[in-house]
Order: sequence, then C-alpha cells, then structure tokens
Amino acid sequence: MEIKKIFTKENFLNTLKNIGKIRPKTGHTSILTSTALMLILLIAFGIRLFPMRWEIDPTTGKSNLLLSEFDPYFQYRFTKYIVDNGFLAWLWWNDTQRWYPQGFEVAKKAYPGLPLTAAFIYKIISALGVGIDLMSFCSLFPAIMGMLACLAIYFLGKDIGGRPVGLLAALFLALHPSYIQRTSLGFFDDETVGILSLIAFAFLFLRAIEEDRPIRSTIKYALASGAILGYFCASWGAAFYPIGLTALFVFILLVMRRYTQRLLLVYSVTFGLGLFIAINVPYLTPNYLTSTAVVAVAGVFSLLVLAEILNAMPTQRWKIITVLIFLALIVGGFAFLWQRGLVQSLTGKFLSVVNPFTRAESPLYESVAEHRISAWGTLYYDLGIGIIFFIIGLFFACGNFNNRNVFLLVFGLTSLYFACSMVRLLVLMAPAYSLLVGVGVNGLLKPFATLIKEPPKISVKKKFGPVYVGKEFSGAAIFMIFLILMTSVAFPMPRVYRQVYTPTTISSGSLSLIPDRPVQEWIDMLYWTRTRLNATTVVCSWWDYGYWLTIMGNVTTLADNATVNGTQIQNIGFTFMANETQAIKMLKRYNAEYILVYTTIRTDGSWAGAGGDEGKWIWMAAISGKARDRFISQGLISEGEMWTSDLEEVRQRFGNYTLGWHFLGDKNNNNRVDSDELQPTQGQNSTIYKLMRYAAERWLQERGQLTTLSIRLQYFSEAYIAGLNNAQGYGGIVPLVCLYKINYPPEQ
Repeated sequence: MEIKKIFTKENFLNTLKNIGKIRPKTGHTSILTSTALMLILLIAFGIRLFPMRWEIDPTTGKSNLLLSEFDPYFQYRFTKYIVDNGFLAWLWWNDTQRWYPQGFEVAKKAYPGLPLTAAFIYKIISALGVGIDLMSFCSLFPAIMGMLACLAIYFLGKDIGGRPVGLLAALFLALHPSYIQRTSLGFFDDETVGILSLIAFAFLFLRAIEEDRPIRSTIKYALASGAILGYFCASWGAAFYPIGLTALFVFILLVMRRYTQRLLLVYSVTFGLGLFIAINVPYLTPNYLTSTAVVAVAGVFSLLVLAEILNAMPTQRWKIITVLIFLALIVGGFAFLWQRGLVQSLTGKFLSVVNPFTRAESPLYESVAEHRISAWGTLYYDLGIGIIFFIIGLFFACGNFNNRNVFLLVFGLTSLYFACSMVRLLVLMAPAYSLLVGVGVNGLLKPFATLIKEPPKISVKKKFGPVYVGKEFSGAAIFMIFLILMTSVAFPMPRVYRQVYTPTTISSGSLSLIPDRPVQEWIDMLYWTRTRLNATTVVCSWWDYGYWLTIMGNVTTLADNATVNGTQIQNIGFTFMANETQAIKMLKRYNAEYILVYTTIRTDGSWAGAGGDEGKWIWMAAISGKARDRFISQGLISEGEMWTSDLEEVRQRFGNYTLGWHFLGDKNNNNRVDSDELQPTQGQNSTIYKLMRYAAERWLQERGQLTTLSIRLQYFSEAYIAGLNNAQGYGGIVPLVCLYKINYPPEQ
C-alpha cells in the first residue's frame, strides 16, 4: 500500500518538475576561465598549422602535407614500419637502407616512444574510419601535442599560482617561438611528446608530495608520475633533465629540512617505476642505471633514507655516528664503482650541454647549428622583453618558499643554463619560462586588479586640495603591462608570425631564407631517384640529406642525422674534400653508384651561401681532419696534402675564408679557375668544389651566359641536376640539387 502511494502519477510529475528546476552551479569565473582556456588551445593549435599554406597546390587546391627538418622523416619511417608490421616487429629490424653497409639496428639505436605513440593513435583513428594517410597524420601530430601541452601547463600553473597563472602560462607557451618551431606542422620529432611529458611529470610529482593529500591518492599520483617518467626516458634523450631536476629539487628540500616520509615514498615509487620502464627499453638497457645522472638519483635516495634513520635515532651522538658511517659508505662505494668503470660519465652532446667548452673538441657536434652555444641575441629574440617578467617571476617565487615555488625556481634556473648552453634546448626552457612569466605578470597585476575591484581613497595633496586616485590609475597600469607584453609578441617584428609562417624545410629547399613560393628542387630530385633508381642503389651525400634520400628518395645512403658512426661521417667528409683520385678510392669501399651535392647560387652564377654545401664544406674538412693520421696510414693521401681539424688551418689550406661562404679557394673571388692562375688551389681541386661549380656553370650554360665549362670531371658524369630549368630562382637565389653517376676507372 505504501509503495503504491510513492509511485503515484502526481509524485512522478512533481519529480520531473523538480528535475527541470535543477541548474548546474557554474560561476561566472569558471565560465570565463573555460572560455579563455578554449581560446588559448584553439590559438595554440591553429597557429601551428600556418605552414600548411606552403603545402597547398595552387592549381588544384589540394594539400599534400610533408614533414619538416630531417629527423622527423626517420620518425615517420619508424612509425610506418610499426603500422605495417606490428608493434613488436621493430625489435628485430635492421634498416639496411641506412648507414650502408652495416645498416641501422633500430631497437638498439633509437627511442621508440614517439613512433609507438603515433602508430597506436593512428591505428585507433583508422579503425574509427578516419581517412587520413600516415604522412599527413604525422605532420599534424606535433600541433596536437603542442595544444595538449598548453592544456597540461594550465593545470600545473593553476596548482602553482591559481587560475590566472595557469591561463597566462598556457598563453605564453602557445606563443613561445622555440616551442612553436618544434611543434609546428611537420615537426614530427621527440620534442612533441617530450615537452608534454615533462609538464605532466612535474604536475603529477608535485601533487604526489602534497602533505594534506590522502595516502592512497599520493600513491596514485606517484605511480602516474613514474609511468610518465618512464615514457619520457623511452621517447627523448633529454630525459636526463627531469631526472636530474627532480633529484636536485628533492636534495634542496632536504637541505631546507623539509624531509617527510611522504617525500621518501613518492621519490621511491616514482623513480622505481620510471627507471624500471627505462631499463627495459632496448636502446637504454640496464646500463642506463650506471649513468652519472641516474647515480645521482641513487645518492639522493640514500640521503632520504639517512634522514628517515636520523629521525628514529634517540640521541645526538648516535646521529653523528650514523652520518659518518653513511658518508664513508657512500664515498667508498662510489669510488669503488668509478674505479671499476661501472659508472658511466656523460659523453657526446650530453657532456657538451653541461660543459659547453668541450664542444670545440668535436667538429661533428659543433657543425650542427642547433648544438651551438646560444648568443645573447638569440636568447633575446626567443624570449623577447618577456625576460623581464621571467626575472620578476623568480622574485615572486622567492617571496614564498613553498615546495612548488622551490621547484619552479630550480626548474627556471637550470633550464636557463641549458638553454644558454645549446640553442636547441631553448625549447626545454619554454615551460619554465611560461610559468615564471605567468607568475611575474600575475604578481604585478594582482594589486592593480584589487584596486579596480575596491578602489581605495588615496589622497594626494595638491595646491588646490586633495585629489583621489581611483580606477583610472589601475587601468592605466594594467594597460601598460599589456603593451609591454605585446612588444614581446608583435613589435618591432612579429616574431611569432614569422616563426609560424615559415614553410617546412623540404618545401623551402633547406634554404636559409624564406622563399617567395614553395621550392621544388629537392622534391623533384627525390621523385627522380624514387622513380629512376632502385632501393639498393647506394648514394653518397653529406649526412644532412641522408633521411630525405632514404625515406623520400627510396635509395640506400651512407649516413644521416642519426650520427651513430662518426668514422663513416669522417670518410664522407674526406671524399668531398679530397681530389677526385683520392675520393674515388674511398667511394669504392662502399660501392657507391651516385654522389649528390647541394649548392645555392645567385643569378650571376656566384655562390649564394643560402644553405648549400658551399657553406658546409668547412665542416666536412674539420670533421674529416680529426682522422688525419688514419687516412695517411691507409695510403689514401700524403702527409703534405692532408689537413687537420683546426678551422684556421683548414681555411688557409683550402683558400681564403675571410668572406665566409663566398668562395672555396677562389683566389680572385670570381667563382672560377682563371687562366692566369698557374695552379688551382687545393680547394679548387677538391671534389666538392668541382661538383658544385660544374652545376653552377651548367645553369649559366642553360641561360646562354656561358658557352664552355671550365670544370672537367674525371670520374663523375651528370645524372640529374634539379633546378637547371629555374631561371629566376627564389628571390634571386637558385638552389641546385646535383646528382652525379660515379664512373670507376678499370683498375679500381
């Protein structure tokens, strides 16, 4: 009977009416925040798609998305192999089209994080019926990750300084020039997932060490941060940075006497899971645990354990004894491991980041523009006037030494050091910069915003009586801060616009300037090799172009940007800098069938130095000069002819270099061997000079500006020169991609 009364018609209708009266309790602040965040995310995504205009064919209106730079093409090849052959097939893949003849063992020499992620997502969207080719998906992938990173930094900034800091940090990251460059259309490389992982890791770790959080929640956040750290290690070599950053942060907390059992728990779980994932990556192996950065993690863990033991010690005497025993064990154990060679010191580019002065000893690293030390002009161009707010943010963070602000200080200062050490790592500074600028701007605006809400009656005595300062003063101050921030984005040069409006590298022909239209020469050359040559055809080129030739041109190459075999790169450098007779001996070792060079000239036939090999030859000489003794001992060249790795000696030997890229051993700076010169210089005898100059003279010949070629090639014949039919060039610059058939002498 009671049940019937409950389920009457009237009660049912009343219930429906009450449900209709329910309104979600969403305040105006939440709506404004959500709207602002959505706009920032749309800006972050949309601005990274600007290079798409260069990929649209004006005749058909169709878009053919390509990748940018060089490394993304290998990441695409890796992803495609996983999509075609399964998620485990890459473990046994030796890519024989790269680094011929030994090939490239992918599992042992590459990070799988990005390709596995992209392949997994691509499989899902393909199963859902989204019709997009893999190249286009990989081209769009960085823009999506850039947008997600802005979302992640909003939550991190919100935890640090509230919603305003979160929104400001997301906006500044969305418009950060270096980060735009590394997440724009086509830049399918490790940074796309690396920066997102760095932000997510910091967010999760800082939440995990909160003291007022339930222990179950702490463990969940610690496990999540450990999983993200492991993913970071599997995706990007810069994983040493968050590892070292976190260890340094926890060490500082210990020095500040902020040790807690929760800190020990979170640190143990995070690094335990993260490093467990890392050592199971085939490229890293358990040897990863013996690297200097990871050994530092073990040292800080030992200090945490010591702090816990000291808390349990009953007397001061026993605490001192425990500390002495502990220090003796740590120092002795580390010395023993170091002596036995079980601790691996930082090497290669990792060492050059920590100590930039070691870079001069390796021309191979110094030759890469993004590996060079950041000049002050580079820093200012990248950070703009926002660096003032970055410093102000450091000041406000110092005013409140809670755990998050301590982390932010360490994050900001260490990332600034590494960004100064290497141009490429400006992208690593982007999250810290965005957070600190957000803190700085918010700290400056907060008092003025308060004045606008409740303007105080501040009186200023004047001759004719008191005058009250109200909202106008605060509004003017806020407007001034807004103008200053705008100068960082739009004045005097629209830096962000300039960064995003740059075409992908292959669509710009790898020129060191922005062309007036898409550059076709490289695309034409790669189409020619793909349709005329076989996948097993060995093509020798400078290592910059290896990825393009292998992936887009479908030929076999000797080297690429992976730089896994410095000896082979030295051999290639020797091939180009030696004369033809010496070069042919080296080429025979690899059974190379073709050789490729890339040069840029002006319409008068002079060197343009706009990104071609006429500006890279000095690094070919310096890198090969490191193997001087080896080449002499192998009988490839005489001692008097062989050069060293010293740049000044290289300039003197191959020709006057005072005008930079203008000429290679050209005595009269007129781009040819003149009749009044009894002997051409060693630079003009070099293989690289002859191949470049031959192509330049062929272009002049096609224009009717030259009848007879001054260059005579002994062992090489023209196969295809992309750009010969380009009469005007791009803004007066003509790129020539030159492929030559190698004709070995019978006795070779």
